[in-house]
Amino acid sequence: MPKKFYIETYGCQMNVADSEVVASVLSDAGYLPAGTIGEADLILVNTCSIRENAEQRIWGRLDLFRSEKKKRPQVIVGVLGCMAERLKEKLLESDKMVDMVVGPDAYRDLPMLVESAVSGHAAVNVLLSREETYADISPVRLESNGVSAFISIMRGCNNMCSYCVVPYVRGAERSRDPETIVREAREVFEKGFREVTLLGQNVNSYSWNGAGQENEPPSAAIMSGTARPDSGQHRSDLINEKVLLPDMSLLTGKQETINFASLLEMVASIDPRLRVRYSTSHPKDLSDDVLEVMAKHSNICKHIHLPVQSGSSSVLKRMNRKYTREWYLGRIDAINRILPGCAISTDIIAGFCGETEEEHRETLSLMR
Repeated sequence: MPKKFYIETYGCQMNVADSEVVASVLSDAGYLPAGTIGEADLILVNTCSIRENAEQRIWGRLDLFRSEKKKRPQVIVGVLGCMAERLKEKLLESDKMVDMVVGPDAYRDLPMLVESAVSGHAAVNVLLSREETYADISPVRLESNGVSAFISIMRGCNNMCSYCVVPYVRGAERSRDPETIVREAREVFEKGFREVTLLGQNVNSYSWNGAGQENEPPSAAIMSGTARPDSGQHRSDLINEKVLLPDMSLLTGKQETINFASLLEMVASIDPRLRVRYSTSHPKDLSDDVLEVMAKHSNICKHIHLPVQSGSSSVLKRMNRKYTREWYLGRIDAINRILPGCAISTDIIAGFCGETEEEHRETLSLMR
């Protein structure tokens, strides 16, 4: 009788897309999805470490999984994703009865890790990869509405914002082969989906040169794991200026580079009935080329999520955001000029470390 898996997902859209990759890997290994925890032989929770509230909810869910495991000791419980990467030792040493700890770049190994856990051995893989994009895996659309689909176009992040753990738990930025992205978008359209969202930590730095990805990895300290978020070392000191500003040139040697504007146009050209969205943009990398492609294609949704984080240039510098208040407002002006009526949403951090009343008022004035 085929074994069944149950997966819960917390956090961002990238985690939803990752859970669909996990479902595909397990389906290929002969597993079937379970409707409830009680039906499952394998219980997985795909985790988020960006917000403390998400981590607290996950610890609470692990209490429930522990109760299920007490009733059925043969059940395997696994923690996946960012929290697994960040808290692997704590998860294994806790009394939550976690059998597997699997980082976001190790999902191909899940069947082998499950077998290891079943046999009573350690089942841990939190190694971060310089190449993994899961480009060849066709996601299983979990709890799909049959209309909208997420498509991951890249993984990791090279922007070492001083408040963010993403580069540590998702590794270096790497872009996915554009042919596989377009093929996946075409396949979901042919299956009846009418909207795709292109996902990345910073989609505007997507870059593929025909022979491979162009995104540069962060410093050796990041890749080796010798620098951690709790090490006391300021993240802005861990990476040089060259890495923070990805090469967005159109030509690399004799190979033509596919940047995000080119990729966006390729996906939008599949069929005018396919609505295209993307998330998330970084203000320092949002180019006029992207805006012009959006203006050209009516099926690209006229909405840009552009996190400002603060309206104060001094706070932005402490955040290591690599742009100023003036730069951000310049990008807003470009959006309004090229895409009149485009919806703009943002993220703001209030009360960032050392923020003064005057700096906070600068953020309020930007919002107005």
